[in-house]
Amino acid sequence: MSIKGQIESVIQAEFSPLEMQVINESHMHSGPATDSHFKLVLVSETFDGLNKVKRQQAVYRALAEIMPQIHALGLHTYTQDEWQSIHQQAPASPKCGGGH
Repeated sequence: MSIKGQIESVIQAEFSPLEMQVINESHMHSGPATDSHFKLVLVSETFDGLNKVKRQQAVYRALAEIMPQIHALGLHTYTQDEWQSIHQQAPASPKCGGGH
């Protein structure tokens, strides 16, 4: 299974997301790895009452076995109300200085 598929599987099982986007952004970065940089947009009721640090810690715990395979993971974690308030649009990722 691809790294993206592994991320999706774990996140689905752990967070029952209302919205999940796993975006492979490796093409925006230098180097030969095609599955090294990802952006995860995650909306879950699990995040209700948690600050951003606690949310990200929960995601990293869930993905602990996969993380050694990933060079970078951009996390955008939201409650349903937060997701609605930003019009269901996560911020764009910056391009790497050496990206293609």
